[in-house]
Amino acid sequence: MPLSFGRVSFKAELAEHLDDRQRGLMFRKALAKDQGMLFVFDRLEHHCMWMRNTLIALDVAFIDEHGKIINIERMQPQTDNAHCAARPARYALEMEQGWFAQNKISNGRVMQGLPRYSASDGVRRP
Repeated sequence: MPLSFGRVSFKAELAEHLDDRQRGLMFRKALAKDQGMLFVFDRLEHHCMWMRNTLIALDVAFIDEHGKIINIERMQPQTDNAHCAARPARYALEMEQGWFAQNKISNGRVMQGLPRYSASDGVRRP
């Protein structure tokens, strides 16, 4: 799925279903350049991520329902440490560690191209 932060474009695999979100990027040895995984949550909540069985160092950006980055957390491979959204999030974007900093993407930036969901029922809208 093509996404962007202004002029910075990238691709992300979509993890919309529970089993896809639980598996995430586990057991992968590498990511393609400018590629990551977008986790789409059923509810706007204080979601947390962890790195069990994940071999790649990643950063995760927690994103609200409007596409705005809430916070970015650095995650180390093969750990069970919880990395959580600072406030309720609808999405989480995992990218190779350092990608956000290299592209000067920080808290408050808005992502374009996100799948949209109704705030009241969680149903995906085109």
